[in-house]
Order: sequence, then C-alpha cells, then structure tokens
Amino acid sequence: MTGLKILISGAGIAGNALAFWLSKLGHNITIIERYPGLRATGLQVDLRSPGIEVLQRMGLEEAFRKVTVPEQGLQLVDSRNRRWGYFPANRSGKGLQSFTTDYEIMRGDLCHLLHDAVKDRVEYLFGLYVVEMDQTDEFVDVALSDGRKERFDLVVGADGLGSRTRSMMLEGEDQVHSIGVCAGYFTIDSELKKGEGYDATVYMTTQGRGFMMRRHDPHKVQAYMFCKAGPLEDCIRGDVEREKQVMGQVFNDAGWKSEEIIRGMEEADDFYCERMGVVNLDSWSRGRVVLVGDAAYCPSAMTGMGTPCAMVGAYILAGEISKCCAKGTGSKEDIAEAFKSYEDKLKPFMVNVQKGLMDDHDYMSRLPSSTLGITVVYLLFAIASFLRLDVLAQWILREDCNKDWKLPEYPNMVDN
Repeated sequence: MTGLKILISGAGIAGNALAFWLSKLGHNITIIERYPGLRATGLQVDLRSPGIEVLQRMGLEEAFRKVTVPEQGLQLVDSRNRRWGYFPANRSGKGLQSFTTDYEIMRGDLCHLLHDAVKDRVEYLFGLYVVEMDQTDEFVDVALSDGRKERFDLVVGADGLGSRTRSMMLEGEDQVHSIGVCAGYFTIDSELKKGEGYDATVYMTTQGRGFMMRRHDPHKVQAYMFCKAGPLEDCIRGDVEREKQVMGQVFNDAGWKSEEIIRGMEEADDFYCERMGVVNLDSWSRGRVVLVGDAAYCPSAMTGMGTPCAMVGAYILAGEISKCCAKGTGSKEDIAEAFKSYEDKLKPFMVNVQKGLMDDHDYMSRLPSSTLGITVVYLLFAIASFLRLDVLAQWILREDCNKDWKLPEYPNMVDN
C-alpha cells in the first residue's frame, strides 16, 4: 500500500510508541519536538497491564529488561524512620503489579529505547513546533516554527498534558481539570551504602503532605514531594526558584528527612514542579487531527496508569488506522472511521481509569490529613503488609479497574 504522510507532535513515550507502529506499517512519519534533542528528562515510570502486553507485542521486552530499575519494593516509614509495612514487587509474571512493578524504568531510558527502535525509519525534527494548522477534507497544511510549511494526511498531538495541538484543535479551550495536587521531582547525590537496597520509601504527614524516595542509581536517589496545590497557585509555571522556595516553606516542618530533602531540592539542577490534572474530552479528534497519550486522556500520576495508557492508546490508534486505511487512500471517510474506532475501543478503558477524578478539584481531601487519620493509614498499611494483602495498591492505583476490557488484536502489526 501507499503509506500516509503523518506528522506526530511530541517525541515522548506516546509519540515514539505511535511512530513505532505506524512506521512498521509503511507510513511516512515525521516527529517534531520543540526541545533541541530527545526530551529524556523525568524520573521513574512503570508499566502495568495492559501496557505490559503492548511492550511484549512490540518485541521490546528484552531491550526493556536491560535498562530496568532494580527496585525491590515499597516501604512506609514514620518520622523516626521505623518501617510500618513493606510490599515487594510481584516478580511472578502473574496477576496484578504491586506499588513497585516488575517493569520499572527511568522515563529517559524508555524514550531512548523507543527512539532507537524507530530512528532509522522515522524523520525527527528537533527544536520545532507547530504554529498553525489549516485542514481540509483531504489534507492538513502545517506551519512550523522555523517558517516552513508542509502538507500531511494526518496530524497527531502526542505533546502531553499542556498540548499545543489540543489547544489549536479545540481553538484555545482549556481542557485540563486540576485535581489540586502539586509534586516536586528531582534527584539528590547519594552514594549507595553497604546493606542498602533499591526500595521505594514513602513518608506521610499532616496537611496533605508526603515524600517518596527511591534509588535508581548507585550514586543518586530520586525525591518526590507531594502537597496540595493551593500554596503554589501564585507561582508562575517554570519559575523554578520561586517554586523551590514555596515547596521549602510547605515542607519546612514535615519531619522525617525533610531538612535533607529540602537541601537537596535547593541544590538540584533537574527540579520540576508538576500541577497534576486530568484531560477528559468529548472527542479525541477533529477532522484529520487526533490526540494520543496525555494530550487526549491524561489520567494523572495519582492513578499509576499514565505510561500504560500512552502505550495502549498508541497501539490502538495505529491498529485502527491500519484497518480503516488499508488501501492507503486516507479518504475523509476512512480517517473518520479509524478515529471513531480508536475512541470506541479505548474510551471504555479510560472511563474506568479516570473514574472519580473529575468529581472535584481537591484530590488530597480524600486522604487523611490529621495526625489521627495518618495513624489509621499507617495501621492499615501494617495490617495489610503483615497479612500480605496487596489491597492498598489496588485501591490507590487503577490497574485492576478494567477486568472485562480486552486489548484488541491487530495481527498485521505483530511479528509472529
């Protein structure tokens, strides 16, 4: 068949995963990324079902395993660093993942893995972004930030929570629903001590605050700071110094290792502050423009399903394009059918993943924030850990919310 000419905006996980499938099917793929190179920043991500199945269908599990983070499990500690419970990773290859999955990886390593798998059959344009789109029934004319203009059969927005493609497609409508949570992410220089393992450590305290520390490297640890979004409402996004200052004030009396973590934050050159939000759209496409990943259906980090949803969505979108545009004509009707099938197959899954997240703008209010409430959480964690009941991970995370949903099969896309 004659391949379609497709522009993907965003060279992150969703964009590269989609390029993997579409280029394998013979389509002419261009990926633009506004950063000057592959955006391989970010801390640890993981795969859960059905994202694991997509990775396996890609034939990339062996390569993935070579760069995984050897995290062993997750523990909950109190202000005196006493462990109240521990949940190891599920290494059995069966059943649901725990807090720590069997598929932990640094975001940059996953981006590189996907990029390396497609770079020889995809054109990458770094340091560019779309400034204007003008579509007809037959094509999309795109103006890029360097002044060039090109014509494509399809344009895909895989450019994340703050998607420019989504904004242009919806003519400026803001479709991000804040859940009232802010998180600070960064790494701290820290040498692996004798007897120290690769465990994630969580500490919860009052007023909706918490820390998580996890090691991915013998010389560094990752630090995560979670709090209510209110104190950072007046901070300009990207004003790192101001964001650090406010975070330091919020966590000043948090206890545990707060002084060490705040000091590490102040010295960090990779600090990033995320205002968590959910994207829930009536439709993920208009005409010949379609969205995938966080740009279309961001479930927020609180679900633990952002990366799996990106991988699954890319797989289904490519599969439906391959079915509906098999003749290579890319007619208006074929494109409309492909995009409709993409939504029909994936939306029931995403509805369950996002269930309840749109109910209000204060996710942290659902969690205990008083001293008594925190004590109850610690006791429940201890009991569940002692009885080896991984119910807390299933309650907090959303891997188990789609028991009756099946990942579609696209035999023409998978090597036997």
